[in-house]
Amino acid sequence: MVRQFSRPRIVVSRCIEFDPCRYDGSKIPSPAVERLKKYAECIPVCPEVEIGLGIPRATVRIVRIDGIDHLIQPATGRDVTGEMTGFAARFLDSLPPVDGFILKGGSPTSGTSNVRVYPSAGKSMAIDKSPGFFAREVLKRYGDLPIEDELRLNHPRIRDHFFSGIFTLAAFRDAEATGDREALVTFHAENKLLLMASHQKLMREMGRLVAERRGKDPEELWSQYRRMLCEALARVPRYTNHINVLQHALGHFRNRVTSEEREYCLQLIGRYRDGYATLSEPRDLLLSWVIRFREESLMDQTFFSPYPIELADLPEEITERGRDVWRSRKSPDTTDDHGGTRKK
Repeated sequence: MVRQFSRPRIVVSRCIEFDPCRYDGSKIPSPAVERLKKYAECIPVCPEVEIGLGIPRATVRIVRIDGIDHLIQPATGRDVTGEMTGFAARFLDSLPPVDGFILKGGSPTSGTSNVRVYPSAGKSMAIDKSPGFFAREVLKRYGDLPIEDELRLNHPRIRDHFFSGIFTLAAFRDAEATGDREALVTFHAENKLLLMASHQKLMREMGRLVAERRGKDPEELWSQYRRMLCEALARVPRYTNHINVLQHALGHFRNRVTSEEREYCLQLIGRYRDGYATLSEPRDLLLSWVIRFREESLMDQTFFSPYPIELADLPEEITERGRDVWRSRKSPDTTDDHGGTRKK
């Protein structure tokens, strides 16, 4: 059982794993973005370079003057607010349908939050925090999509949620492109458990919408479903929701596995509930039963594989890779009984 993934289309800050275009001419490393390149269509952009600030360049900052934010380059005194606002509008107007954004964290242009706002272009303490100038326009137009910065993607749970979102939206975009109402039926069926974990109430409402599809205008049908899908995917699943989904899936095997196997699965779910196991442990066990018994109702559920497994980033200490942590220890035959060095 191998899932064929749709290819997400995402906008990425150009300085993250694409080109050395930061203010100091450097490139930002991001393992998540580097791996994602193989599985997604990336649209790189550097707003500061696009408005002609060059590489390298003097830094810019957000300066609040009489209650209005400006983008100013302190070293030159240049105010590039108009250029940046104009570029953001032109660039976003030109975009094809996209599934998400990965922007440079902390940037006065691309930071999605917590960017320092100053009272002047000179030396001063920050008086506020806000999104960067380019990111503001992104959030205004695409606030319903997965939007992250490369720093937050270092957190496993944030990264998992982001990847799940962009691959689900890419699959929906491909289904919508067919214009076939029945493609929406298939999409909703395949994502039932994933949506149940995110937002059970919305999942049911989306199901009713799909059931009433024949009486709906096609454009309105897809548009309404998409709004609900984005709202559901924006909700970070709680572990209790995941437990509900796991138990729901387990119910399909009530009379097909031994009592010992069922008990072991319940133990794994309990360990996950108590914080002693990851979601993947009971989920992968259930997936093995889906394959073993060819359970058609669960065979295509995206919950079991929301994005390519190659995008998972496990610590080296768990995968038993990386440096040899025992290398520095002395061999037992080189020390005597009192801890001193013994000649070979």
